[in-house]
This record gives sequence, structure tokens and C-alpha cells, in this order.
Amino acid sequence: MTINCYFLTMPKSLTMALLAYDGFQLLDVTGPVAVFAAANHELKRNFYKVEVFSPAGGAVASDSGLAVQTRAIARMPDGQIDTLLIAGAEEAALRAVIANTAVRRWVPRRAVKARRVGSVCSGTFILAALGLINGRRVATHWEACNSLTALYPGITVDPEALYVVDGKIWTSAGVTTGIDMALDCGADVANAIARRLVLYARRPGYQSQFSPLLNARIQAESPFADLIDWMQSNLDQPLDVPTLAARAGLGERNFYRRFLAATGSSPAHFVEALRLEAARTLVDGDLPLKGVAAKVGLTPIRLNNAFERRFGVAPRLFRAMHRTGRTPSPSRSDARSSP
Repeated sequence: MTINCYFLTMPKSLTMALLAYDGFQLLDVTGPVAVFAAANHELKRNFYKVEVFSPAGGAVASDSGLAVQTRAIARMPDGQIDTLLIAGAEEAALRAVIANTAVRRWVPRRAVKARRVGSVCSGTFILAALGLINGRRVATHWEACNSLTALYPGITVDPEALYVVDGKIWTSAGVTTGIDMALDCGADVANAIARRLVLYARRPGYQSQFSPLLNARIQAESPFADLIDWMQSNLDQPLDVPTLAARAGLGERNFYRRFLAATGSSPAHFVEALRLEAARTLVDGDLPLKGVAAKVGLTPIRLNNAFERRFGVAPRLFRAMHRTGRTPSPSRSDARSSP
């Protein structure tokens, strides 16, 4: 395996400090820790030094009852912290840790000096309460987006993103997305970690917390659940309102009205979202981009334009980013070229 050159120019080790406290979400800590440990294994050295700390130290019980051993804030080393991560929890536990004097003093002071500051799930509330994300765009668990917006109107909450990177601030949507966020260690190492931990390859931060198919399956009432399954299997076929209405056994106007009410999306927008979700998966493979367009029922030009509008990059650039693990600097012609 070729180690990404990122590691060849970095210090001998980086300290990753994770805040735990009574009632914290266990996977918010153990998920990233497992990623860092796997990275050390792949790199064949202790590149990541993990410190799990808490207000008082000792064994700290998670929301599941399992406890982790922690270092007290007062006993944390004075050396440079590369990444400071804050775990999430339910409301009562969040309120208690936010009110803790040691946390309120230590976290902001060390956050200023850290290269990265991040949160997993509702840990975003702690960052917000400590004044660390004013004016920032952030992510948190979908159930908490409205509450976070109401409590802290000075921040912009992205309800769709799995994780958001805004400057040195990294925030994630919840639980397993902390693993996605932690896999920021170069394409070679990240892919090796994903194999070792039996993970799907690292998901991009702008990927929605829920696919449109899952959203619709949660919300839609019969007969649309079955119709959506059929749509998913026939993306290369005409999926206009007359076709879908006939399939559902409804008049076109009645179908449009009921579909919009059930899914929160017009049929045309919903079909496009399904096609783009499928295209994104196919673009990660080896199928030529013209073949991707044909499989999802779009022309190459329409795929290029719709894909860039939804995901922020053209399909060709998206494929290059995932294969290199870097964000290239495309020319205008590269970004706009058709598949």
C-alpha cells in the first residue's frame, strides 16, 4: 500500500482529544477512536495519539450504560492538540456538561489553538453554547436541527449534510457520521481502514442524511410506496406524470396533488432526485459516464448539469475526487464539460 504523502510531511504524532461526560453517546467516541486506531495499524506507527477526557476523569458512563476510562480535564497534557472532538448526548446530559465550569473554561481555550475542532451528533450544541461556532455553517442530527436553529440563530444549520467543514470547524450529523468525518486521512489509508472495519467507503459530507427514497418510504402512503419501488427499478424508462399516474391508477391532477402531499416533492423533482442518487453510486464505479446517464434515464448533458446543481461538482470531477482522495482544482472547461 502506498501511504498518502500527507503523512510524510506531518509531525511524528497528532493528538486527538475527545470529550466524554456522563450520558454521552458511546459510538460518538468509540467510532472515531476505532478509525484512529485502524489508521495507526495501516501506517504501522502511532501517528494518532488518542486522549479521551472528561470533567472529573475516571470511568464515565455512556447513555448505554457502558463506561470508558478518561483523563480529567485538569490532568490533560499541555501539548498541542491537533483535533478536539465533542461527543453528543440527550438533552439532560448536554445541559449538565455545558454548565460544567471546567468544560466552559478548558474547551474554548484549547479550541483556539487546535488545528480542527469538531462535534459528533448533538455535540454541536456544546460548541454553540461555548461560542465556538458563531457565524458558522454546521451539521447536527436531523431531529435536532430545528432546536439548534431556534436556540442559536447566529449559526447556519444544514439539515441535509452528513458532516460540514467550515474552516477549522467540523460538525457531523450523528453517530456513524462521526466515523465518516474521522476518515479524513488520505484516500489510501481511508480505504484500507474502511476494509478493516468492514465499512462502506467514506461518504462525502454533502451526502444527505436520508436518501429521497428512504424519506418517501417513511412518509408515503399506499399506493406510492410500491410506485416508488417501481420507479427505482425503472429509472431508464419515461417517468413523467401521465406514466406515473396511470401506474398508480389515478387521474393526473389527483396523482400530482396526492404525490406532493405524501412525499413533499413534485413528481418531476422526485424522479430527478432518484436518478441523481443512482447516478452518484454509478459514477463511483467504472461505467463510462455516458453509460451512467443512459442507465438513469438522462442525456449526458442533463446528467452533467443536474449532478453539478445538486452535488456541487460535475460527474467527471466527482469521480476524480473519489479516486484520488483530493479535491482537484479544475479548469472552467473541466468543470463544465459534458460526460
